[in-house]
Amino acid sequence: MALVESLQKAIDFMEEHLLDNITIEDIAKQANVSPFHFQRTFMILTDISVGEYLRRRRLTLAAQELSSTNSKIIDIAYKYGYDTPESFSKAFRKQHGVTPSDARKGNGKLQSYNRLLIQVNLRGAEPMKYKIVEQDAFQVIGIKETFACATKDTDAVIPKLWSRANSDGTIDSLAQLNNGQIKGLLGITDNNKETENFMDYWIAAAHDGDVPDGFSSLNISAAKWAVFEVQGPIPEAIVNTWKQIFSEWFPSNGYEYAEIPSLEVYIGSYPNPSCEIWVPIK
Repeated sequence: MALVESLQKAIDFMEEHLLDNITIEDIAKQANVSPFHFQRTFMILTDISVGEYLRRRRLTLAAQELSSTNSKIIDIAYKYGYDTPESFSKAFRKQHGVTPSDARKGNGKLQSYNRLLIQVNLRGAEPMKYKIVEQDAFQVIGIKETFACATKDTDAVIPKLWSRANSDGTIDSLAQLNNGQIKGLLGITDNNKETENFMDYWIAAAHDGDVPDGFSSLNISAAKWAVFEVQGPIPEAIVNTWKQIFSEWFPSNGYEYAEIPSLEVYIGSYPNPSCEIWVPIK
């Protein structure tokens, strides 16, 4: 249960410092993991980013204060981290669907995002097929694009990147260059920096040798990996397997997430490959 307890400790820290200018480094330190892995784990379990959680909670509390006190709107805006009444009003309306003035008058309904409690399903009702493998350090080559961190838009743009890579021949080229120990195309999320609001996403293949023109390279450290079989239609089954890994498998086993990027390994022909998820463990 160490994973769940550490995540809850970090969430409690966020709640205790909602009015402070805390950083993702401050928050991840509470969970004793890197900012990269905290953000990824949080997103997998909650479907929202750390930044979005903080925004929702602050605007929830701001709405409660507008409804129950006579504090000036401009003072509430500053209290919850907004530099101007205009920026506060815009964010408030986006979440609640009404302006701060309307909220004060009781017009319309408010959206309340409550304090988050991490709960884990340990029933094991759905068996997970996995194996433990040890892998030496290896190189991958591929294409990389930078996207906005942990937003709903990411769910749309990554499939578009795969579709473009298929239509322009990139996938065929990577399949031919795949001479490393891991067979199949790789989807890799790397360099996730929510404070700068970006992450890198790779479509790649394991490759021994020089980096061909038109491709970039990334070195993956030697590690022990838990390799999970994804069962069901893609991409829904991938999302469900990720959630099961963090909500069931990690809490039930004595492993922790290692500090290197995880891999989605696609085996077979695009657009209907089978898939494995490779999670680095320690």
